[in-house]
Amino acid sequence: MRAFLVSTMGVTCTAALVLPLAAPAGAAPDAPARDSGLPGSTQSLPLDALPPPSARATGAPAGERGLAERQVRPFSLAGVVWDDVDAELHGTAQVRVRAPGTHRWSGWPDLETHNADHAPDPGSAERAAGAVKGSTAPLWVGPSDGVEVRVRPEAPGTRCGAPLPLPAGLHLELVDPGEDPQEVTGTAGATGRESGVLPALDRAETEAAAGLAPAARPYIGPRPRIVTRKGWGADEKLREKGFAYTRTVKAAFVHHTATGNTYRCSQAPSVIRGIYRFHVRSNGWRDLGYNFLVDKCGNVYEGRAGGVTRAVLGAHTLGFNTDTMGVAVLGTYRDSRPPAAAVTAISRLTAWKLGLSGADPKGKVRLVSAGGGTYKKGRRVEMNVISGHRDGFATDCPGARLYKKLGTTRTTAARLQGR
Repeated sequence: MRAFLVSTMGVTCTAALVLPLAAPAGAAPDAPARDSGLPGSTQSLPLDALPPPSARATGAPAGERGLAERQVRPFSLAGVVWDDVDAELHGTAQVRVRAPGTHRWSGWPDLETHNADHAPDPGSAERAAGAVKGSTAPLWVGPSDGVEVRVRPEAPGTRCGAPLPLPAGLHLELVDPGEDPQEVTGTAGATGRESGVLPALDRAETEAAAGLAPAARPYIGPRPRIVTRKGWGADEKLREKGFAYTRTVKAAFVHHTATGNTYRCSQAPSVIRGIYRFHVRSNGWRDLGYNFLVDKCGNVYEGRAGGVTRAVLGAHTLGFNTDTMGVAVLGTYRDSRPPAAAVTAISRLTAWKLGLSGADPKGKVRLVSAGGGTYKKGRRVEMNVISGHRDGFATDCPGARLYKKLGTTRTTAARLQGR
């Protein structure tokens, strides 16, 4: 891929010169998953060039790619990927699905196309492995066995007078998250790592678990109840072996997953398994990107592997993954109000996790950018200890309705720490 500059009305735009894609040979709808034999599966289907708008009378700009209505193996989560992680999809991506055993098709919900801000940092071993791809955010659609997709470039005139070409290598990824483990305990049940849940601890128990002497009087919140990777059914054979750590946890970035709000809380483990498989098999990351996840009922889930008390290096906020943690609320909160239970869970989680490293939830911190986004590599940036993803990258994540709750989250977390 080569880059070229287009100057229009005094504005210089950078565009990617993408060679036309050869029309795929027509993958069978039930092409075998690339990782068959493991719990769950991923179907990867190349997107075809669709007929020009004049032939379809839809008004869509030329260059649209997609898939015609077709039957596929069962799946519950869908997203679009492309070859170059640094390429952006300037346009729209929409998918509609059909529930199994019916003739009922959904509407055409949008996939979040600006997802480059979720990725391993430039220069990291995870990024340098060469498997990392660009993608939309995945969308939870629930059990489905039919799909149709369309990806359209921006209409002429919306960006420098002409539409930018779509990224090369567009594929539709359909994820079957697999069956729930027998020990699913996302909302109730036995506790303990072997049972899939770390129980909530009061402040004294939390200090003792962290090896802190009572005389030290640390500012640390009580540990919330956490559903472990075993609890939500992580297939540990999917991720890379071993773990990656950073030095400490100075700050927390709050996200929403943009996967939609149609899930039930009992389905949250399935949603997380779908995101996990999408991040690893479709995005090419070493593991799930977020350190923790929270569902709309306020349940907290362990994310990237390596230990909930450790400073695990995630892939959640491009340029600022070092010395931070990523907390993602399952759902989309641009226009929908985040449930109070989820906001409270973020406060409890950050009060505990930030307290382990002595960070004040109401404080400020200076972070050094690794580059790749809003801030150049090496720039020191002052941020809130509890920040939104949009504070580190030009994105609307977390959605505006969730972002507005971060002030309350900081105050509550500091109070839980005893400040």
